[in-house]
Amino acid sequence: MVDTLWVLMTAFLVFWMNAGFGCVESGLCRAKNTTNILAKNFVVFAFSAIAYWIVGFAIMFGDGNSFMGLAGWLVGGADNSPAIGDTYQGVYSSLNWTGVPLLAKFFFQLVFAGTAATIVSGCVAERIHYKSFMVFTLILVGLSYPITGHWIWGGGWLAAMGMRDFAGSTVVHAVGGWSGLAGILVLGPRIGKYKSDGTVQTIPGHSMALVFLGGLILWLGWFGFNPGSTMAADPGAIAHVAMTTNLACCAAIISSTLMAWILLGKPDFSMTVNGALAGLVAITAPCAYVSIMSSAIIGLIAGLIVVLAVIFFDKRKIDDPVGALSVHLVNGMWGTIAVGLFATADAPGGGADGLFNGGGIGSLTAQLVGTFAVGAFAFGVAFIAWSIIKAILGMRVDPEDEMRGLDHSEMGMEAYPVDLTAE
Repeated sequence: MVDTLWVLMTAFLVFWMNAGFGCVESGLCRAKNTTNILAKNFVVFAFSAIAYWIVGFAIMFGDGNSFMGLAGWLVGGADNSPAIGDTYQGVYSSLNWTGVPLLAKFFFQLVFAGTAATIVSGCVAERIHYKSFMVFTLILVGLSYPITGHWIWGGGWLAAMGMRDFAGSTVVHAVGGWSGLAGILVLGPRIGKYKSDGTVQTIPGHSMALVFLGGLILWLGWFGFNPGSTMAADPGAIAHVAMTTNLACCAAIISSTLMAWILLGKPDFSMTVNGALAGLVAITAPCAYVSIMSSAIIGLIAGLIVVLAVIFFDKRKIDDPVGALSVHLVNGMWGTIAVGLFATADAPGGGADGLFNGGGIGSLTAQLVGTFAVGAFAFGVAFIAWSIIKAILGMRVDPEDEMRGLDHSEMGMEAYPVDLTAE
């Protein structure tokens, strides 16, 4: 019972991260798009839940082959049922290692799937049709995300190779980032983001107060995201993961702030918040596999990377309004690779030592193969899906509607209306 309560309580924390993503995204975007952004971050979980319930969970965790699950549609079929002799009788053997009820497993995994979809929202903010984003969510959570998740968490070919991702630097964050990158490339940049001479025109967000609040909500939610992935109330493992998670975040806050100060001349607060999120994303894969000291190093590097990545994408005219690619894609990759470098068999997650702890190149090779294989598949599926959506439904709002704001054109409701009844 205690294990089940722990899993569900941490799942509730991860669910609450939807509020954090909504606050950060809307705060870093313009006031005229606030209702649209909040609506996406609210409704996306409903679409994710339906897609994951019908097919996503089965594809990800159902018994099948090394590519995808082929059983357990609509969360049906036995789980942890009595065995005859040594023969397992259920259809979710990849989740048989944790003894909590099937529905608790499903809900915990659902909130992770919803997170991947929410990451995409930030990438395509301020210029995408509401309906087109929701259709893509169904494809991502119902098909693409579960297939690559099966490769790593569902007993697929990357798991057999030895790839490790404890709580989802690649499974959740990089997949969301790759899918968002494809969306950005199909959409193009926002009007006015780049001048005719190619220089970057800063489009400031409208509320750093929302960014502050959202950042803290996400930081709190990550204590469900990572420690909850123990899927059991194991005090030692939970304490270790909580410590590595927090320390990586704090180290990244400091390094990103200093890096922004050096490169931009000011301690840009948006970089500080994204630095915190970068550290959290980076430690998500290795949190149970690395030492406390290593977690600080991983976070320190993540904070530097996120600032450099934001500048890099801007120079390449890849318009990412909230820095989601720099946080989730780039640092999802970094965190996954870090397992192959810093892992130690003495940590609660066990497993092979990383390169820096005398484990040789084997673990690092598995992490690299997994990182790029998942990236190629997730980006490819997303690019095809976005292109089809663009051709059939249309993807980008009209220039006039983009200039007026999506609150007016897409939602018919403004977040900050002028009080026309005031005398």
